[in-house]
Amino acid sequence: MTEELNPSTPEEEEQQIKPRKNGLYPGVSDELADNMASGWADTELRDLEPIGQAAHTADRRAALSARFPGERLVIPSGNLKTRSNDTEYSFRASTEYAYLTGDQSEDGVLVLEPTADGHRATIYLLPRSNRENGEFWLSGQGELWVGRRHSLTEAESLLGIPAKDVRELAAALGEATGPVRAVRGHDAGIETALTDKVTAERDEELRVYLSEARAVKDAFEIAELQKACDSTARGFEDVVKVLDKAEATSERYIEGTFFLRARVEGNDVGYGSICAAGPHATTLHWVRNDGQVRSGDLLLLDAGVETNELYTADITRTLPINGRYSELQRKIYDAVYDAQEAGIAAVRPGAKFRDFHDASQHVLAERLVEWGLLEGPVERVLELGLQRRWTLHGTGHMLGMDVHDCAAARTEAYVDGTLEPGMCLTVEPGLYFQADDLTVPEEYRGIGVRIEDDILVTEDGNRNLSESLPRQADEVEAWMASLKS
Repeated sequence: MTEELNPSTPEEEEQQIKPRKNGLYPGVSDELADNMASGWADTELRDLEPIGQAAHTADRRAALSARFPGERLVIPSGNLKTRSNDTEYSFRASTEYAYLTGDQSEDGVLVLEPTADGHRATIYLLPRSNRENGEFWLSGQGELWVGRRHSLTEAESLLGIPAKDVRELAAALGEATGPVRAVRGHDAGIETALTDKVTAERDEELRVYLSEARAVKDAFEIAELQKACDSTARGFEDVVKVLDKAEATSERYIEGTFFLRARVEGNDVGYGSICAAGPHATTLHWVRNDGQVRSGDLLLLDAGVETNELYTADITRTLPINGRYSELQRKIYDAVYDAQEAGIAAVRPGAKFRDFHDASQHVLAERLVEWGLLEGPVERVLELGLQRRWTLHGTGHMLGMDVHDCAAARTEAYVDGTLEPGMCLTVEPGLYFQADDLTVPEEYRGIGVRIEDDILVTEDGNRNLSESLPRQADEVEAWMASLKS
């Protein structure tokens, strides 16, 4: 990685650009500055068509405007975060900002200014790098270093929103009057400019609204989620094909294999992949992925591709590393499969969100009593939650741009709410017998099984967006054999 001459922030670009401490060049001669400022072709992009979701983002902004009439609304994209010294983590725009604009630029801010009949939306962005003052090649975030940005005119054409220079926004907000709401936690500079204009209560209401607004997906979102599931299924196939290489190395080979598919077909993984082999499968969020992969053990792979429009899948399969479940592994796997079948069957419009969880937990409690691990009756087990020693987690969650989508929604609108067509959720029961659990027979210890699919609520029931990946034990074994033949 090369070292830029001198990084600068947007606020500094109108100031004289100073050389980097310990840089190899002490400065810039007038002759070089003049040379670098001229001789560049016009690269403005013209006749651009709006992005595919522009009409949908306009509808979302209209709904937001109707919910908060007469108030200024400020939704930032966020800033780059330092990874180490002068290197940054890959940027991922805030979900609220991307949902309302379709844009994914760092430092962007969407502002809805109140008008007599609604709001006027403006998107504030960094413009193209300044070539006259050398910012484009001397700044660490200049386009020569990090790549071309869209001009403000281009952004307007693509997003369907008037665009202005974000470097002017903080001052404008400082002078603003009237009630303001902002999405917090993404842009400290914007929050500072609004310090005396916002309240925690108003801002939380905005955050909650934007969380609940995403519960019912539109046609564009459903297509993106299907795309994410299809790519994820191909990523699982990739993993099965290289399990022999994972056995020779570690869980990291599995993680890297899936990541390749995510980057080729999407933006990234939607969350840290869980590539848990053997007893690691009993750790719910095992993301270290540095353990051994052994024939005869199970691999719990929980992973999802995030599309280029930031919608993620969330799928889990528990696979026999050697291609065949042992008798005990299959017994535990079948219990989880039956629990998932009961849960999926409970997903339909008009059902309570909790119904699929209750249905799955009932099946698992029945099996634990049947196996002698818990004393019945099953109703007593469920009332006291005794099955939770081995089932541990809830059976699913909303899914969308965040893997745990709609997380800020009101409880009465989420877990105590009712399912509607267009909602998308996971159904993911599991059984986990810890390696040091002395309350179960020794042969159970170190076995963890989870099966997870992404389920869309439809007008007449549900659709499994991840149904292309086999779930039933015999089908899993046949699928694995076909990929290795």
